[in-house]
Amino acid sequence: MRIQLPIIRTSNESHPGGRSALTCRFRCGDACFHEVPNTSGNDYVGDVIAGALSRRSVVRAAAVVTAAAAAGTAAGAAVAPKAQAATAVGKPAARAARGLRFTPVAPNTADQVTIPEGYAQNIVIRWGEPILRGAPAFDATKQSAAAQAGQFGYNCDFLSLLPLPGEPGRQVLVANHEYTDEILMFPGYDAENPTEEQVEIAWAAHGLSAVVVEGNRADGRLVPVTRHPLNRRVTATTAFRLTGPAAGSDLLKTSADPTGTRVLGTLNNCSGGTTPWGTTLHGEENFNQYFANGARATDKRYGLVAGPTERKWERFDKRFDVAQEPNEVHRFGYVVEFDPYDPTSTPRKHTALGRFKHEGATVRLTDDGRPVVYTGDDERFDYFYKFVSAKRMKKGTSRAVREHNLSLLDEGTLYVAKLTGDSPALEIDGTGKLPADGEFDGSGQWIPLATATADGAVSHVDGMTAEEVFVFTRLAGDKVGATKMDRPEDIEPNPHTGKVYVALTNNSRRGTTGNAPVDEANPRIGNKHGQVLELTERWNRAESRTFAWKLFLVAGDPNDPATYFAGFPKDQVSPISCPDNVAFDPHGNLWISTDGNQLGSHDGLFGVATRGSRRGELKQFLTVPAGAETCGPLVQSRRVVVAVQHPGEIDGATAEKPLSAWPDGPGKINRPAVVAVWRQDGSDIGM
Repeated sequence: MRIQLPIIRTSNESHPGGRSALTCRFRCGDACFHEVPNTSGNDYVGDVIAGALSRRSVVRAAAVVTAAAAAGTAAGAAVAPKAQAATAVGKPAARAARGLRFTPVAPNTADQVTIPEGYAQNIVIRWGEPILRGAPAFDATKQSAAAQAGQFGYNCDFLSLLPLPGEPGRQVLVANHEYTDEILMFPGYDAENPTEEQVEIAWAAHGLSAVVVEGNRADGRLVPVTRHPLNRRVTATTAFRLTGPAAGSDLLKTSADPTGTRVLGTLNNCSGGTTPWGTTLHGEENFNQYFANGARATDKRYGLVAGPTERKWERFDKRFDVAQEPNEVHRFGYVVEFDPYDPTSTPRKHTALGRFKHEGATVRLTDDGRPVVYTGDDERFDYFYKFVSAKRMKKGTSRAVREHNLSLLDEGTLYVAKLTGDSPALEIDGTGKLPADGEFDGSGQWIPLATATADGAVSHVDGMTAEEVFVFTRLAGDKVGATKMDRPEDIEPNPHTGKVYVALTNNSRRGTTGNAPVDEANPRIGNKHGQVLELTERWNRAESRTFAWKLFLVAGDPNDPATYFAGFPKDQVSPISCPDNVAFDPHGNLWISTDGNQLGSHDGLFGVATRGSRRGELKQFLTVPAGAETCGPLVQSRRVVVAVQHPGEIDGATAEKPLSAWPDGPGKINRPAVVAVWRQDGSDIGM
């Protein structure tokens, strides 16, 4: 039976990306209203033929999969011939895929976290709850920077749950705190004249939180363990190490740090990843919006504002004023590594992974134990990348082993993706209509940008030094002709198959006058709903230099002919718009959270089968409250955990007059929070 899409109208439907203007204002500095930073003349996918392997040879190579590849890779990792794939999908099994056997939540605008029948939920932790010794209980009218530095931060995004040996039932929850919305945080906030205390509270509300949580044997709820020795806050004023090939460069030196190796704070952490050696990675995304007077900057590729910033931090710390500290902005836009097991450790910013608007960073090991990190640059017409380490991970927990593993992301090669479509350009007409071969697909190359070694670094980009490549990575991608994509966000390798999935959220400028045309990987003009790319490395080896790709999902209303669900019958799927963060469950299903739903429903979390006869079957698991975004999904055997970011962030809302009643009831200040969901009967999720 078709899952009906109700006609729902919201006050935000005309805003770019489906977000409220308030969200755009504070989260990304109104990026949608600025000129597209990428003005390079790179070839689009349909033109990139010379030098690329033929799709046939790449697919044939990708089909050779060994049992040793990528954490238990199965035969399903091979790229099947199209005729066989169509036949399999045409006869789906009677039951949903394992892990997806739940009644899908219908699209809705309920001001709550809506979950499937037979499931229950609890709020794990809210903004402002104390996690460090001495921190007070949250009081919206008595906020202080000192209090916030010991409390859970604002606008949680990426989430990781790590095991806690020796403490049964407990795990370490690590959360990003992407940005602050001062209008919703502070009663009586004057945007033109923020107080110094308000600015310092915002500094403390950014960054990361680590908090031990405990499970309940009777159900799936999680509760924080306050004042645990591992609980920690990292803020915009915490000391960080700059590591890797650009550390110490003249491009990173400031008056406060003439060594170019130490920086205060991390900003706008969006998604991230968990490493096999037990640390977490965090992507600094829209860092540009925090720096004033960007017209003075020599680099015009990162979208710096010309005058004052929204939050006016530059009034209280000159490092946020490019006119006074031109290099400070070069010290943000990296992947941060955090050790949740050592509360005395100094977090690191890895320059070898490049500088851009990192949505996240996820890790897969090569067969010989070297980490490969995938990351996307969340900007219209920007690129996605991978880094292949030169060093192998060591097993063990000794200090020496841990220090070695913390250096794995400082030596290796950084690559950017270039895609080739296999259909004639005339068949990619901008409507989303499938080409004659029945799929949007092709081959691709990883183009090397620079290599870092223990003895130095080498640039592979003409006209740029290695230091310039690692600091001005977008420019390096422009020079080598990387493929312009529709906002590459989270990128995750499937631990069961080794295939890599790239969430492309949307791009309203695609194919419009003066911007890059449609191509086979980005096939719709004015792309409102986004797509998910599936990438198969050659020989299914993470270090490969070539890959096959196809669009796994082309999002939107299933009734729209311009949508595609891996060939699965569209009358049996949920509508989805604007894929953002992704994760995998224990069965290898892909779970997708959305950001800026353009179909009139609130944002949500969706599960979709990636293999077998139900491949492409997509089902909605939950929706979030009014004004909120679904972030940081974690799908364990018996628990789903999500971050509910910016609830109540609706145009016209203030701290005094909230327009959502979540999470604490009508008239209460809105508080971003982490939510856990489980089956009431105690069984596994989706079984």
